[in-house]
Parts: sequence; C-alpha cells; structure tokens
Amino acid sequence: MPKGYVILTEAIRDQAGMNAYSRAAARSMAEAGARVLAVEGEPEVLEGQWHGDRTVVLEFGSVEAAREWYESAEYAKAKPLRHAAAETNAVLVAGFEMPPRPA
Repeated sequence: MPKGYVILTEAIRDQAGMNAYSRAAARSMAEAGARVLAVEGEPEVLEGQWHGDRTVVLEFGSVEAAREWYESAEYAKAKPLRHAAAETNAVLVAGFEMPPRPA
C-alpha cells in the first residue's frame, strides 16, 4: 500500500495566525501519525509558476490515512485558522512504489 502525501502551498498574509494554525494542527497530525517531511520558505522553482511563499509536505502511512486526517473532526478545528491567515492550495497524492526487479 503506497504512502499518502499532503502537500500544501501557502501565501501567508498573517504569520501570527499561521502560528496559531500550526499549534492547532499539530495534535491532529500527531494523532494521525503524520511525518512532516518539508517546511520550506520560498522554494527554488525549476519550471513554471509556484504558488505561495511556504510549502509543507506531510507523509502518512497510506492515502486513506491522509484523507482521514484531512477530514477529521480534530483537523476541522484548525483549518479555519489556516484559511483566515493564508491563501492555500492542498493536494493529496499517493506515493510510488517501485515494482520489484525481476530475479
């Protein structure tokens, strides 16, 4: 089963509000077993346009676990704080598992 990744891009308007969101979201992420893989300020754009001034990558044990976290009652308390403090995009993607090499 592939891992699930939630990727958020954030154009932050209110840093204090984002700090409050981070505190509120931390518990739900810990309960869901999320790992924070990246929190990057201005990323290096290699091609095209990128949204926002911060990118966050979260890893979950599965796509289902990531979706359950995003739709959880606990995270629902934090989401409005993020929406008030930043213009955000969020996507859920499945990790890729390389097929075994033939023997």
